[in-house]
Amino acid sequence: MTTADRTDRTEPDAPRGVVLRYFEALAAGDQETIRNSWAEDGSCWYGGDLPISGTWQGRDQVINGFLATAFAHLDPDREIGLKVTNVFGEGEQVLVEWDSWATGRTGRAYHEHNIGVFTVRAGKIVNMREYADTQHWERALVAP
Repeated sequence: MTTADRTDRTEPDAPRGVVLRYFEALAAGDQETIRNSWAEDGSCWYGGDLPISGTWQGRDQVINGFLATAFAHLDPDREIGLKVTNVFGEGEQVLVEWDSWATGRTGRAYHEHNIGVFTVRAGKIVNMREYADTQHWERALVAP
């Protein structure tokens, strides 16, 4: 994976810093930091009717369910990339835009533009809502 850009001087424990560190960990495959970024009772939501859709409740479900299911659809022998393109933060809310790309196990190219709204409390992600083109996700990573 390529490294997510980190061009600001955000305090590492501030919500924006927590979310950017999480994206850096995703890009690097740093499982310990990914896990430590989430509150034990954190949750994430992804729209649509996909294997990753719905609400994933609790850190273990987010990591071993949502993230593991998403990555299981990618070809691990091909490049998997992630680049943060924009970050907005106010209080405990952080909005992130990012590009992600890979090759699916289907053999088809995946290139997505995502938006996620994160809530961070006490240095941990407590909630994420991700918005993306679910039809592209399905065509590239699931459909026969």
